[in-house]
Amino acid sequence: MNKKRIFTAALALTLALSLTACGSKEETPAETPAETPAETTTLTVAASPTPHAQILEQCVPILAEQGIELVINEYSDYVVPNTAVEDGDEDANYFQHIPYLEEFNASRGTHLVDVASVHIEPMAIYAGKTASLEELPDGASIAVPNDPTNEGRALLLLEAQGLITLSDSSNLSSTPKDIAENPKNLTFVEVEAATIPSIVSEVDLAVINSNYALGAGYNPVTDSLAIESSDSPYVNVLAVKEGNEENPAIQALVEALHSDTIRTYIEETFDGAVVPAF
Repeated sequence: MNKKRIFTAALALTLALSLTACGSKEETPAETPAETPAETTTLTVAASPTPHAQILEQCVPILAEQGIELVINEYSDYVVPNTAVEDGDEDANYFQHIPYLEEFNASRGTHLVDVASVHIEPMAIYAGKTASLEELPDGASIAVPNDPTNEGRALLLLEAQGLITLSDSSNLSSTPKDIAENPKNLTFVEVEAATIPSIVSEVDLAVINSNYALGAGYNPVTDSLAIESSDSPYVNVLAVKEGNEENPAIQALVEALHSDTIRTYIEETFDGAVVPAF
């Protein structure tokens, strides 16, 4: 056999083995596409630290079961939470009562609406340099919030204690200029609501919103000299920009806030300083 014939035979054998090997290779099964995880909806809510953010924290696991991530952003003032919702930086807020919301819309031209009444925080009067209402001297100083609705609310509480008489007790936006009778010649220190707990020792009495009182370690039920009655119109609400009321994530939060879980949490945690309104 010459070299040419040997080469041809070897080549044929090599091709045969190659084809056999290719034919015996197992086909790789097509990979199963990975399941796409369910999309998570993020809901951002602006809130005062106490008790609003605390209450919202209890809603986090409830909403998580529905694929909603609740992000709580805390604010210490009463203005930015509203402008943030109006501007679309926050989906909702939970820090204010209805009279404040209505006044804010009227004065700022915002378009905010309440979607759920959640709780009432009774406003209360606390001792400063004077230990009791009976000991209040002539010319005593009283710290009150300087925003329109909370100042009017504070003055109504002082009127209920017989300390002053307002010209119109139905006016929720009364100011010291609307006092008709002031037998003790009381003076009023009008400051931002959040700062009042820090100046209690500088005035004779202080009228403090419960969220700020709680944050400063006061219990409105046990530490105050006088507290609002349970029929207070100042219900704290969850608010959104008009048009977003039916957002499914918002409605899920409303349902969570109105659940038995939240009612029980409020009642057991705040001992009457925060009262469910649902």
